[in-house]
Amino acid sequence: MARALCRAAAAFLIGIGSAAAEKSVRIGVLNDQSSIYANMGGPGSVVAAHIAAADSGLRERGWTVEILVADHGNKADGASTITRQWFDTQGVDAVADVTNSAAALAVSRIVRDKNKVMLASGPAVSDLTGKACTPNTVHWTHDTWAFANGIGKAVVETGGKTWFFLTADFALGHALERDTERMVQASGGTVLGRVRAPNNTSDFSFCLLQAQASGAQVIGLANSGGDTVNSIKQAAEFGVGGSRQRLAGLLIYVTDVHAIGLQLAQGLSLVSPFYWDMNDGTRAFSARFAAQRSGAKPSMVQAGVYASILHYLEAVEALGDANNGAKVVATMKTMPTDDTLFGKGYIRADGRKMHPMRLFTVKAPAESRYP
Repeated sequence: MARALCRAAAAFLIGIGSAAAEKSVRIGVLNDQSSIYANMGGPGSVVAAHIAAADSGLRERGWTVEILVADHGNKADGASTITRQWFDTQGVDAVADVTNSAAALAVSRIVRDKNKVMLASGPAVSDLTGKACTPNTVHWTHDTWAFANGIGKAVVETGGKTWFFLTADFALGHALERDTERMVQASGGTVLGRVRAPNNTSDFSFCLLQAQASGAQVIGLANSGGDTVNSIKQAAEFGVGGSRQRLAGLLIYVTDVHAIGLQLAQGLSLVSPFYWDMNDGTRAFSARFAAQRSGAKPSMVQAGVYASILHYLEAVEALGDANNGAKVVATMKTMPTDDTLFGKGYIRADGRKMHPMRLFTVKAPAESRYP
């Protein structure tokens, strides 16, 4: 009997040793799966995450790579609850995408406290690498500083000297307004006023009429996703904009252009580090993505999910495990980035991913050969 117990104990210990030796990493894609930001991130970000896991080659080299998914409903408290559950009960090592700036700011604090990793692709608030900077966060795709100095500066330099802001009343909108106002004033422009609208509102009439009455040359739309789409469509209905006033969408995605339609979107400027039809590499990835998304091409957020996870997994493999989030991020910062979607770049000390941002203009319907 004693020998049998000894043999059982030995077998149990061998089992523990094998489990400990297994190389594994779990990534949770946390975003809006069903509401105003679902087109730019949503299920498409999950597809991008799975493609990144496959392209990393870790599974062929003996690793277990798992992708989890959750919808935070654009609520910071919901995002916090999911993140804690993932870390405490499901062994998640990193949270990716995290569309919605308020949710991202909440998640970043938990990630720091739990020593995990946040790969922020969807949120744009520049505070993630400013006053809310942590050694556990990488801010990959874009931020409000880039949009303010891309779109805002271009508009001021082409004659848009007086501004009025229509701002989404939460973290992203406030940051877009703040960063753009600083740029406008530094460039010799003036801000005449602002009006703030609830996130995910369906009626912008009151806001648009205030903006029109201000007489400002530029109406700066400090919002994103469905709010941007609705405000531009309703501006056309109320006759806001046109030759006397310009609409400046400070954060516009390719998915927004499709939702607005070329007839209304033509001439809009947008800043992005990625466009699916930019070169052979972006086209090849986008074809793989579209095959799993009923033909839809990826947004810059979805491209950022792919590239950030790919680089994260390179760092995890270099370290041999994903247990120490701050150490993984520190390793990511020592490794230059180079992928087919964003090209060469690097991660700054504060966690900001550095790569070129490009200024695009939406074509007129007659100039567009395909969607």
